[in-house]
Amino acid sequence: MLQDPIKSQLSTYLGNLGHPVVLEASLDGSAKARETGELLQEVAALSDKVTYSEEGVSERRPSFLIRRGDSRHGVNFAAIPMGHEFTSFVLALLQAGGHPPKIEPAIAEQIKGLAGEFRFEIFVSLSCQNCPDVVQALNAMSVINPAINVTTIDGALFQEEVASKNIMTVPQIYLNGMAFGSGRMDVNQILAKLDDDAPRRAAERLKDMPAFDVLIIGSGPAGASAAIYAARKGLRTGLVADRFGGQVMDTAGIENFISIKETEGPKLSAQLEAHVRSYDVEIISGQRAKELFPAARPGGLHGIALESGAILHSRTVILTTGAHWRQLGVPGEEQYRTKGVAYCPHCDGPFYKGKRVAVAGGGNSGVEAAIDLAGIVGHVTLLQRSSKLKADKVLQDKLRSLPNVTVLTEALTTRIEGDGSKVNGLTYRGGDGKDHRIDLEGVFVQIGLLPNTEWLRNTLALNDFGEIKVDDHGATSVPGVFAAGDATTTPYKQIVIAVGEGAKSALSAFDYLIRLPAE
Repeated sequence: MLQDPIKSQLSTYLGNLGHPVVLEASLDGSAKARETGELLQEVAALSDKVTYSEEGVSERRPSFLIRRGDSRHGVNFAAIPMGHEFTSFVLALLQAGGHPPKIEPAIAEQIKGLAGEFRFEIFVSLSCQNCPDVVQALNAMSVINPAINVTTIDGALFQEEVASKNIMTVPQIYLNGMAFGSGRMDVNQILAKLDDDAPRRAAERLKDMPAFDVLIIGSGPAGASAAIYAARKGLRTGLVADRFGGQVMDTAGIENFISIKETEGPKLSAQLEAHVRSYDVEIISGQRAKELFPAARPGGLHGIALESGAILHSRTVILTTGAHWRQLGVPGEEQYRTKGVAYCPHCDGPFYKGKRVAVAGGGNSGVEAAIDLAGIVGHVTLLQRSSKLKADKVLQDKLRSLPNVTVLTEALTTRIEGDGSKVNGLTYRGGDGKDHRIDLEGVFVQIGLLPNTEWLRNTLALNDFGEIKVDDHGATSVPGVFAAGDATTTPYKQIVIAVGEGAKSALSAFDYLIRLPAE
């Protein structure tokens, strides 16, 4: 199943194993079980410290347990972990063999201190780029605390279970049989839900942190670029990072980042994080800003209050908070979120195989989503409220060439219909002024982004769209506060532009600091 270059690379990784590891399979007579066994045997053949066994006792078949040779504890995969989950599989192998997870010591101590039994089940699709974050976070936590047990379940492999739980979006996380969370979560977010005292301890750790020269809020492309440029100037640099990559993490294919012909969002995000960490940057992970307190005088300290209760101080601040998916705001959208209303076609598309879906939005993201879904679902209806699509012509041509796509213009979505448990239709108002219903099973919303600036509304100047007003140097209306990326009025929300604007904002902050009067 594995090609020779991957085998060679994996063999090198497995050389880092410090302890024997057992791949313990629970199989049946199905084709997928044979495929699972073949994969595990191929991996076991790459290292004398990896053993393959078919003595598994799991009720889910096919599945397998990765455990240390002298332990019954490990991580479970009710999946054939290829696609985006192959990295999760490799990391689980290494961690079972003694390779320590990359978790800060203070966070690891919190995980060790969790009391109780935690049985996590994560439903994923192998095309989901958000799912590996959750899988890898929980797997790492289970290595640190044996009371945490984790099973990753491929929804396509266990469709009856998915149907019984009415799962229509991934990742879906269950704890001890009860719904725990939906969507991407990292270790800090999971801990915050398991440990009520985690926010207080996080604030306690930050309360005595010295003031920064530059404090960057947000860790997408603009924030990463600003951090690198600021650190290279020798400035004391801090970065408040809710999640590295921001919206880039939700992007499947990237083909317009100059010098990189083709990549994927999660891969680029990991490269951004690695680049930042190679510099002397204080990374404050798992935190979100909630209020800005401008300095009382030029050159004074600005304050940033975090949701954990901590307050950080800095001589300059760079806001790179990015944006989030815009919602339709129609009846039924919130009620049927994750029950037929979705925002990520790459993650959730496989759950609609052979079904009828709609895509709301005729820009590039909407048309790309419709093209992507057309290869999976039975039929796609794309609805655009104006008289013509706004996507690039090459995308429109591709869309209109597909036989199972209908394009409706002058179609305003007014309601998402359902039976109380899942979506079964959509109502739109046409150019004739009349309401029309479409029978379908899913609605993918792709109508653009909203800047993450609500917390700044009474502090600095925003435009009517909530974007931070910036000048040619990235300066905001507050002296010493700069901004870059999708949260600003800078036109064209592109990764390459955000990177450039982040660099500009850091250089502007440096220029601001060196021109302050000596104290």
